[in-house]
Amino acid sequence: MDSQQLHQLAKQKRSNREVGITLLISSAILALFLFVPLDAPAPPTPIAAPPTTTAFDRVPIEATAAIVYDLATGETLFAKNADAQLPLASLTKLLTVYTALQYLALDTPITIPREATTLEAPRAFAAGQVFSLSDVARLTLTASLNDGAAAILAAAAAQMDRTPEEALAGAAAALNLSQTYAVNGSGLDVTGMISGGYGSARDLALLSGALVERAPTVAAATTLPEASATSKGGTSFTVLNTDPIVETIPHILLSKTGYTNLADGNLALVFDVGIDHPIAVVVLGSSKTARFTDGAALVAATLAHFAGVSSL
Repeated sequence: MDSQQLHQLAKQKRSNREVGITLLISSAILALFLFVPLDAPAPPTPIAAPPTTTAFDRVPIEATAAIVYDLATGETLFAKNADAQLPLASLTKLLTVYTALQYLALDTPITIPREATTLEAPRAFAAGQVFSLSDVARLTLTASLNDGAAAILAAAAAQMDRTPEEALAGAAAALNLSQTYAVNGSGLDVTGMISGGYGSARDLALLSGALVERAPTVAAATTLPEASATSKGGTSFTVLNTDPIVETIPHILLSKTGYTNLADGNLALVFDVGIDHPIAVVVLGSSKTARFTDGAALVAATLAHFAGVSSL
């Protein structure tokens, strides 16, 4: 084969290689058009769901601490500093009555000791008067009587053969009230720096529910505008409720107020939102008047919550 033929053969091979490369490139471009759309839209940007609002979102609360606690399910529906340990004032009387109910029958006679009649008001009794535990407890919780609370605790401590402080501590421990302790049965301030009782909003919700369960008739007396009883000697007593909003709370089961200089305004409520569905509302460290507006606002929010609306 001469040089001219060799040159022609080499030229032909180059031409065939170039054609093959061109075919490969064309095939690749065609595949792009077939399988990867050039104008494919970008994946959609996720849209954030709007925030969920609840009936408790805008409840105006002046209190330092508060809770709405579902006693039937154990669910906390609302909480503000619910585990903070704060002065209880007369909410301590709930612990006093519960302490006595652990060891004394409702018909146990309770004698008013002389030292109880010297306590700070409110008081109603005279030394030596005798009432059933049920009657003195009803009057004491309804009108927040300091002499009645002292008499109840003295009788309970004597029955238990313990000091009053030990008796109160035992009742708090039995209910697992980890933030609660008391040094007297009334909750009166001991000094300008020391309260007669301390506890958290959560503890008081549990305590209030336990008292309703153990002594519903005693608790029920606190839901009326006034309570009456007669001593064993025949003296009749009628006292007014310290809670002015009891008649506005639907299906109320218990009410207890508290106020001292150290505690400011406190309030505990238990009410039913259905058959055997009690809810506890506790307000601590509010003002003397705002404790009631705080409590009413939380009750309204609770009713709205169970109605499935954001407000009533």
